[in-house]
Amino acid sequence: MIALERAVWPAGARLDESGVLSIGGIRAADLAGEFGTPVFVLDEQDFRARARLFRDAFESAFAEIGSSAEVYYAGKSFLCTAVARWVVEEGLRLDTCTGGELAVAARAGIDGPRLGLHGNNKSDAEIARAVDMRVGRIVLDSLAEVERVADAGAAAGRRVPVMVRVTTGVHAGGHEYISTAHEDQKFGLSIADGSAMTALRAVLARPELELLGVHTHIGSQIQDAAAFEVSARKLLALRAQLYAATGTLLPELDLGGGFGIAYTAEDSPVDITELARALADVVEQVSDELELAVPRISIEPGRAIAGPSTVTLYEVGVVKPVTVGEGEVRVRTYVSVDGGMSDNIRPALYGAEYTARLANRSSGKVKVRSRVVGKHCESGDIVIPDIDLPADVAPGDLLAVPATGAYGRSMASNYNLVARPPVVAVKDGAARVIVRRETEDDLLATDVG
Repeated sequence: MIALERAVWPAGARLDESGVLSIGGIRAADLAGEFGTPVFVLDEQDFRARARLFRDAFESAFAEIGSSAEVYYAGKSFLCTAVARWVVEEGLRLDTCTGGELAVAARAGIDGPRLGLHGNNKSDAEIARAVDMRVGRIVLDSLAEVERVADAGAAAGRRVPVMVRVTTGVHAGGHEYISTAHEDQKFGLSIADGSAMTALRAVLARPELELLGVHTHIGSQIQDAAAFEVSARKLLALRAQLYAATGTLLPELDLGGGFGIAYTAEDSPVDITELARALADVVEQVSDELELAVPRISIEPGRAIAGPSTVTLYEVGVVKPVTVGEGEVRVRTYVSVDGGMSDNIRPALYGAEYTARLANRSSGKVKVRSRVVGKHCESGDIVIPDIDLPADVAPGDLLAVPATGAYGRSMASNYNLVARPPVVAVKDGAARVIVRRETEDDLLATDVG
């Protein structure tokens, strides 16, 4: 067998002796032939195994210090009814941030107490829906939301469980757009300026609200445990301050998500079991120092479960060598595929890096500097700006781009009126569509003329 970089590809991805890629026991060419391209191919067993890894690692680590941990799958990374059911079947809860995501959870039959609702600008309708569904927690993101959610609870005649999202001043991750705990951004309430404490007191003043704890999120694609540990210390200190001031000891801290994955061989994601143990050690140590009971913990991985489980298959179209100096020096070869920024906006949005390989055959040709680009009318429609691909890549070949399960389909658009690709789940040699390909009828359905 020819080896794949295991950290980058799903567990069910294999190369045979001829260099042909298979996922979940099905050859890439057969998947493309049956479902067309572009297509998101999701390895169900890989997805479920990653969900169990988070559940087991955090439950075990926090049980050792006399506490407990809940894992909320972050639906924003990728959500459909099948995935929502898998998440719950593997013992996780589901975090949502819009009415649409709540609708998917409801369609999947997920009980309200297993859900959470986030969002910096929740509508009254979204809040009312969450209250009606009896979601397990609504994460308050502003002082105004304290009153709005309390009023919604009063109107429904029930007490609403809430958390307060705070900014700790700790931020981590690859790009400013995905770093979310520094002070100058739209999420949460600052510990430093006192607004977090003000919000906590405001919640306690409303009997319609049940204060579960505080929540933070420090960024995305984080590959170092140190930032999580610093953030946990700040949350524990805030918990102690509230207890000293009001006598209320918060039962729960949510440490957020943002756990990084390997998009290329150069990435080194943090080991989840080691991360869970490190965070448990910090929570226990700081709680002992503050002479307070250890809280229960929740976390919200999304990318780290969905991302590595999925591979996008594209068909190559135009292959265009670009040269300078009267054609004497090749700059690179442009390899155009039949998707692009409509199914993966991350490279254009914040320079996210990916890798790719031929999926339908092997090649003994020398590799040349290439740029994988999409079919959209934007010069920035680039999937991979620089990669070495075989010199004989040709129209009709298949390219496989791994680690596309998070924020690929979920951020997809219809730019240039291109239909969004399907998501096909593979397992034990069988494939099934869990999100169908859009059609021209879908594109025209909202155009009322």
